[in-house]
Order: sequence, then C-alpha cells, then structure tokens
Amino acid sequence: MITVISPAKNLDYDSSAPTERHTLPELLTHSEALISVCRDLSPQEIGSLMKISDKLAGLNAARFAQWSQPFTADNAKQAVFAFNGDVYAGLEATTLSEDAIDYTQQHLRILSGLYGVLKPLDLMQAYRLEMGTKLANSRGKNLYEFWGSVIAEKLNETLAESGASALINLASNEYFKAVDKKALKADIITPIFKDCKNGQYKVISFYAKKARGMMARYIMENKVQDLESLKAFDIAGYYFSEEATIKANEPVFLREEQS
Repeated sequence: MITVISPAKNLDYDSSAPTERHTLPELLTHSEALISVCRDLSPQEIGSLMKISDKLAGLNAARFAQWSQPFTADNAKQAVFAFNGDVYAGLEATTLSEDAIDYTQQHLRILSGLYGVLKPLDLMQAYRLEMGTKLANSRGKNLYEFWGSVIAEKLNETLAESGASALINLASNEYFKAVDKKALKADIITPIFKDCKNGQYKVISFYAKKARGMMARYIMENKVQDLESLKAFDIAGYYFSEEATIKANEPVFLREEQS
C-alpha cells in the first residue's frame, strides 16, 4: 500500500532534522516552471492570489526569488521534517525509528503544489503554494491544470516499484483533487475520521487532520498491507465502525467525545 498526505502551510527550518539522509525531488523541472511564473508576481499580487497578509506575501516573494538549485543540506530540508502542521503533529516523524523511516521513504508520499510529489526525505526549499491556488500558467488557469496527470503517473511508478495495488488517501480534498483518478492504477481507500460532539459524530477539521497523521504513522510502523489490517487502527481513542461505514473504500473511524 502507498499512502499520500497533504503538505502544511507552516514550515520548520529552525530545528535540525534527526538524520542527514536525504534524496532529491523527482519533478524539479516542473517546479522550476512554476517558480518562473511566481517570480513575475509582485508581493501585492501574491497577497491577492493567496489571500495572505502583506508580511507573508513579502516573505513568499523572497522565497521565490531565492529558490535555486542544487538543493543541499545548507539551503533545504527533508520534507517530512520541514512541514509543521496538524497532520505532521500526528505523524511525529522525528521520533520514527530508522527502520520506520526506511519504510516511510518507500511507502509514503507528500502531495505538493510546487513539487508535485515528494518522498519524505526529499530536500525542499521553503515555499507556500497551495494546490488550490488559481495561478495562471502555460498549461492552464490553475495548478490542477498545470499538474494534469503528472502526479498520478509518478504515483503509478511508486506503486509499481513497491508492488502495491492500493493507495491510502490521507490527503485533503484540495490536494487529492490533483491526482488524476482515471490515470491512477490503484484501488483508492479514503479513511474518514469522525469525533463525537454534543452526541453527534462529525468530521472536525483539526482532529481529522491530526488523525490522518496518526494513521500514516500507524501504517508505517506496522507496515500495513491491506484494508483489514488498517481497520485495526486504534490510536488516540479512534476505532473502526462497521456500522458507520457506508462505502467499503471509505472506512469510518469514530472517537467518543473528548473531556
């Protein structure tokens, strides 16, 4: 099984990574094309496009200007340690064993607006370019049209290399929409996490994001290979519910109200 997760808006380039091991992104030619487009934008245009503050717009304009190859340990950081959001709080990659990191490198992929698909140990330079950004480019009016079937084709390579026939989608809708489902050669399994609040089970964004990260870690540590094994996920009070599951490929995990 191959698992995909989303990136995070927040980044951590201050703390050191627990390993010096690294690889390089495989779609950098595409990334260069996007950087070229982004460098033509003024900070004001970046702010308007991304709906961010003037301060953040200026920061990201500087990042686009500074982005350059080759990537090294001095100017970049491994993706799984650089992203710093709710999913990554659940994943806790810095505490994975060497064996788990090896497995994660082979079986986990991070979707990215700028890099397309990242392996966990791929070096990346700081950026902000969310997949839903309506950035006009030579291939279309947004990033979905820019990436087309490229992401799915790269995932197909990973699936073939690992001999996997299923893809666990732990990414957000915004990011998984960038995967061309018709081109993807895999059964897609999309776990759903619901928390009980005021007597009703519902998807609560903050909790669901962290749960996706926790499940990704569970898959990597236990080398989960099939849906039945995935249903055994029981971290932080979540449990698989047959009754709440409507579609077999969308297993529902419930958690009781948190005190």
